[in-house]
Amino acid sequence: MARTSHQRYVEIMRDVEALINDHIAHQNRNTASRSKLKLLVPTVGTFFTPLLLAEAFAYQDQRRRISSRRFVPPSFNDIRLTLNSAQIMSLVRLGPLHLVTFDGDVTLYDDGDSLTAGNPVIPRILGLLGRGINVAIVTAAGYTESEKYHARLYGLLDAMRVAVIEGRLEKPGLVVMGGESNYLFVFNSEVEYCLESVPRHLWLLDAMRLWSEEEIAALLDVAEAALKECVSTLGLSAEVLRKERAVGIIPSTGAPVQKFTREQLEETVLVTQQVVDMSPAGKRIPFCAFNGGNDIFVDIGDKSWGVLACQRYLGGIQGSQTLHIGDQFLSAGANDFKARLACTTAWIASPAETVDLLDELAFHGKERADGSGGA
Repeated sequence: MARTSHQRYVEIMRDVEALINDHIAHQNRNTASRSKLKLLVPTVGTFFTPLLLAEAFAYQDQRRRISSRRFVPPSFNDIRLTLNSAQIMSLVRLGPLHLVTFDGDVTLYDDGDSLTAGNPVIPRILGLLGRGINVAIVTAAGYTESEKYHARLYGLLDAMRVAVIEGRLEKPGLVVMGGESNYLFVFNSEVEYCLESVPRHLWLLDAMRLWSEEEIAALLDVAEAALKECVSTLGLSAEVLRKERAVGIIPSTGAPVQKFTREQLEETVLVTQQVVDMSPAGKRIPFCAFNGGNDIFVDIGDKSWGVLACQRYLGGIQGSQTLHIGDQFLSAGANDFKARLACTTAWIASPAETVDLLDELAFHGKERADGSGGA
């Protein structure tokens, strides 16, 4: 029975593969709106690479025993991990992979934590850098000081400094993009906190240069008013925090700290998103309203702009040569979702899954180098 089920699932994956390949062919002819997949799924976006779904399912089936289950059908997580594997396989086979970008919270470390020295993701990231693959951490945390990013990422940054001093890493290509797309820092082992701020004029995209300070301030004013209205309407024990390029609400200071409910967070995100969308400034300036787990912020720009800026700063890397790894792709205020506009993506659910994904990337890379992978 398991063999029959496996074969059926593989055939389904091959059919979906064919639909995606047809859509990519239409993309290349600028006729994506007429692809079979677009007709079946009108909201489908851009594919930067083919997806090796049949092979990916076989790979995941060996690990998750999907075909061997009698009563539980393929789950959402089965499909999510199969898609991740399909994307990894495609990047390795069709590469080269030049850039891996990461979200912070829930991707590299638990929500609200820091990247400590014992985190198992650190040697995996060092492995990427050692193979000449650039790394960018694209985070919602919007700090203007390198010291604050070092406090969140010190385990990785200090390990990189040691590796450079010992000669195990040469000129590692690591950058940190903060505030979604607002502050760029580059790794430098010779400065105190291992990160050096990059002036905006050296990395801003041409379209970003058109965002005037007046329009940015106007958008944040609208967002701040919408957030204050939500605090009043929903009776939230929250205070507004205004920054240079963001505005948000956080739990009121003092004990005990209130834990906002999922419904309160999502309602506030959706209301704020709609209000800003309808404003004149919101029609001119890209922004991201996102749920941070126990806070809500509206940032200027979003992760698609952040990833695109990193690609340009690192030498003009293409979306088909970039992988963004993050956890927020589904719920209201999911800020990794926009990264799909800039590059290929992998959807993880925990830091442990990030480690597994990087191990899988290394495994398929070694498999290809050894000549044992597929065509």
